[in-house]
Amino acid sequence: MREKTEKCIVTFRTTTGAMAMERSCRAAGVPGRLIPVPRVITAGCGMCWAAPPEAREAVEALVVKEHLDVDGLYAILL
Repeated sequence: MREKTEKCIVTFRTTTGAMAMERSCRAAGVPGRLIPVPRVITAGCGMCWAAPPEAREAVEALVVKEHLDVDGLYAILL
């Protein structure tokens, strides 16, 4: 069984919002990837951005700078 590690999870209301986050993170060099939303969290579009916990500040700053439409920001074990 794989060991669970903490992740910074960003959820979105729409798939368009998730894709905008992916595009912005790739352009800014912020680590992470799109994954299906974990069962412990609910989200409108079913996709979320998962990043390492040390990237949380960079993710938050990018969301504000790019005016990204996010639903929530979580720290969970995956």
